[in-house]
Amino acid sequence: MAKYYDLERLGYSKNDILLMVHADDAGLSCSENAATIEALETGIVNSYSIMVPCPWFLDMANYAKHHPQYDCGIHLTLTSEWKQYKFGPVLPYSEVPSLVDKEGFFHAKRELVKKFAKPQEVKKELKAQIDRALAYGINPTHLDSHMYTLGLTKELLSVYRELGKEYQLPIFLSDQLLREVGNPHSLQEGDNIVNAVHLGNFKAMESIGLDELYTQQINNLKAGFNVILIHTAFDNMEMKQVCVDHPNFGSQWRQMDFDFFTDPNTAKLLKERNIKPITWREIQKITL
Repeated sequence: MAKYYDLERLGYSKNDILLMVHADDAGLSCSENAATIEALETGIVNSYSIMVPCPWFLDMANYAKHHPQYDCGIHLTLTSEWKQYKFGPVLPYSEVPSLVDKEGFFHAKRELVKKFAKPQEVKKELKAQIDRALAYGINPTHLDSHMYTLGLTKELLSVYRELGKEYQLPIFLSDQLLREVGNPHSLQEGDNIVNAVHLGNFKAMESIGLDELYTQQINNLKAGFNVILIHTAFDNMEMKQVCVDHPNFGSQWRQMDFDFFTDPNTAKLLKERNIKPITWREIQKITL
């Protein structure tokens, strides 16, 4: 059966509350990159991952190469969910036709990936994404999955595991996220999973606000390896155009993520609760 990480091997107590504040989607845009960098350098974000197929990948790859002290993963990408802002595979789309729409872009929805994507083409493209990151000098600490698309089916999850083994990198696995994408019974013996994952949600954003939601989440963290998944960007003209008609994880949401996790009061809250930061670089020591 799958198991939680044995964090006592890293010198932590079984009663310690460990937290990774992880920023997804670096490379998506200039705004996303700038906010992610500032959140790493001035806030409590201690992990991020890069989308290799996106137009602003090279900018973030250059940062990662010259700032190896920050936890950096590859955000394996199979979807392009935005209405007017599109991107496609690293490989020529003729080599991975099941991964693209009629215009050669990644499918817009997870359901389309689930319906059309062939596992062998998925692996071929994702290997190309990882290899490109390595070629640009990134030393990744882990692999994770954009929109958790690699959790959609047992076949895609097998590709995810194979990539982790081939590149000797931890993969981000969560039984909670697998349930949310409709694939709750696909974990197997040898899988390591985090204890709990926390995200914002649009309902809270519209009612109590993301600040209050994240505060509640932090106050309710339990012992073990916890992850708060965020998406940092500035609510500027570029990001507004990227997020047209997409308020869920939109530009306003991303600005709120940036604001809360760079606020000194948030760092103070973690200190008051004696919450300890943890990164994938540490996890590598007990999984590889």
